[in-house]
Amino acid sequence: MDSRRNFIGKVATGIAGTLASTASVLGANERIRFGIIGPGARGQEILREAIACPNTEFVAAADIYTRRLEEVKKISPAVKTFLDYRYLLEDKSIDAVLIATPQHLHCECFVASLDAGKHVYQEKTMAFTVDHAKRMRAAFQKAGQRTVQIGHQGCSSGQMTDAVQFLKTGKMGKITGIHAHMFRNTPHGKPQWSRPTYPDMTPENILWNSFLGEAPKREFDANRYINWRFFWDYSGGNVYENMCHQLSFWYRALNLKIPSAVTMTGGIYLWKDGREVPDTMHASMEHPEEMLFSWDSGFGNNQLGVSEDVLGTDGTISKAQQVRYLPQKINNREGNEMVGQSRSGPAAHMQNFFDCIRSGNEPNCPFDVGFRVSVACRMAVDSYRQGRTLRWDAAKEEIV
Repeated sequence: MDSRRNFIGKVATGIAGTLASTASVLGANERIRFGIIGPGARGQEILREAIACPNTEFVAAADIYTRRLEEVKKISPAVKTFLDYRYLLEDKSIDAVLIATPQHLHCECFVASLDAGKHVYQEKTMAFTVDHAKRMRAAFQKAGQRTVQIGHQGCSSGQMTDAVQFLKTGKMGKITGIHAHMFRNTPHGKPQWSRPTYPDMTPENILWNSFLGEAPKREFDANRYINWRFFWDYSGGNVYENMCHQLSFWYRALNLKIPSAVTMTGGIYLWKDGREVPDTMHASMEHPEEMLFSWDSGFGNNQLGVSEDVLGTDGTISKAQQVRYLPQKINNREGNEMVGQSRSGPAAHMQNFFDCIRSGNEPNCPFDVGFRVSVACRMAVDSYRQGRTLRWDAAKEEIV
């Protein structure tokens, strides 16, 4: 395995060429050159989606862990690799960047990428804190004509097409609630998200200070690095992993505003493995549209699965494996059940990102959706940690 020192040497030899590159103007059918920051497990998933999109070229990857760069070389041997993402951003021939770092680093990489003139595909949850969300918004507004797609892939799904069509029929009546579930189970002895540490996870092969970013300073800890989802310093737990997806779908479909109040309760009831984030939780989000969005989640039983039910006086939209409309006969006696039929490919969200770079159209999950979802998620996490209901001051844009 190459050491950190060898990787830095390779970085140094590539800098001169990148600084001399010039940006190109994209045509409607021009090839898009892209790089990725954070090609870990999830990062490699979206990387493969991007490579599969026609007329794209994967040219660079940056990660603070040498193993990840070696894995990327197996995917694309000719790709340039960097331990410091700033070298990647100096390459003016790169049009777009995929960002799939741990959540606490999203803001840093997002702002730097836009400042470098790149289009950005930002994995969810977009922003770690309200302050990060505001800093990201400032960078987005400053960037002007740059495409930003937030990685809530449900916004590009056939289910979104069906849900919007059902809403447009006018057969829902007054919507007062959304009930959402997100439940999983794993075999005994295999905790949700738990990843093993490897012998090569050492300060020699991981840029620890780069991983910490703005988080509190700590001594090197391989477990904190690889299992960052367990710790509040770097993660919002399952709120940021999965509630965000269920919120984003309906925030997009119904154009919901940031919640006026959020209460979240729960605890670490199952996995006593050192994690700080809860494995069982309930969030209640009051929205200014006079709508209550409730979300339940747990890691000890998957019977309820993943679903959402939008509750209107005249009908229900149920979303699970497919989307259905069910009439409320008490107010919609002649109404009939409708079943969604729209389909989408696994790379639809990534393809939409590249299409919008070329067309200049707004992507399916634009920045504003990511902003609203990020604030709602932070309100839920802070409510749980503080043990109280939190409210959103829309005028001051602050959690109170």
